[in-house]
Amino acid sequence: MQFQVTNIEFDFEDALYPMSEEECAEFFDDYIGTHWEADDGDDLVEEITCAAGYCIKSIDYRIILD
Repeated sequence: MQFQVTNIEFDFEDALYPMSEEECAEFFDDYIGTHWEADDGDDLVEEITCAAGYCIKSIDYRIILD
């Protein structure tokens, strides 16, 4: 299935490198609107977590129908 991320929030609490608010916002923006191939919503979270290197606090997405 194809998914498009409409909103996302990462968990930077335990990050080795502390990010400023601006850096966090830019990081979020890098993922907003992106398309991902995944089996379901849980798989989508795993895919993005692996790619980003941070856990996801919350995510909103829409399914792209062919």
